[in-house]
Amino acid sequence: MPRRIAAGNWKMNGTQAALSELASIAAAAGDVSCTTILCPPTTLLQAAVQSSGSLAIGGQNCHHEATGAHTGDVSAQMLADVGAQYVIVGHSERRNDYAESDPLVQAKARAVLSAEITPIICIGESLEQRESGETISVISTQLSASLPTEAQIVVAYEPIWAIGTGLVPTIAQITEVHDALRALLVKTYGAQGNEISILYGGSVKASNASEIFAVSNVNGALVGGASLKAADFVPIMQALSDG
Repeated sequence: MPRRIAAGNWKMNGTQAALSELASIAAAAGDVSCTTILCPPTTLLQAAVQSSGSLAIGGQNCHHEATGAHTGDVSAQMLADVGAQYVIVGHSERRNDYAESDPLVQAKARAVLSAEITPIICIGESLEQRESGETISVISTQLSASLPTEAQIVVAYEPIWAIGTGLVPTIAQITEVHDALRALLVKTYGAQGNEISILYGGSVKASNASEIFAVSNVNGALVGGASLKAADFVPIMQALSDG
């Protein structure tokens, strides 16, 4: 069975003062049955690892090369060296803001695996693609071209139009996408495809978490804004643990 995972992505938010929220989330992580991951900004990674307890810490991005003349970039090995266990790759904000292609996301996923940690591979469609009926085609193409050879991965489906907007796909829409993703993973990896966790992301909050987590092939969530505060994120963790 896939692991149930509550993952938080702090994005470009958080200074040293935010470590108290992380500590509260870490304390709660010891009381839930799901895996809890928090991906703070790089400046907080080492401090986060030191106070993480049962909480796994991840990076938000990495370069696809292990070393080199890449000013301002961070490699997967560097993230692993400070104790990160996961790295988000292919988030829609990276794909859109930095024109990251599927082959580049695949190269980053391979780099993360080479560092002996786990990539969280993100995919998702725009509102225009959703409205034109292209969702399954778009996300299937994205995922197929972003997958590494190894199956030791996590997949996160985040409809771009739902990230931070308060808009959420219907349960039927989420079910359709996650079932299609599962079928693609099984086609790619065989039986191992059934063990890969598929997370949903996009305006997940305490009030809708339980309903979303009841969907077939939804094995957890990748949460943005609601992961910044323990008061918002812990109920999501508990809903997943109770499901």
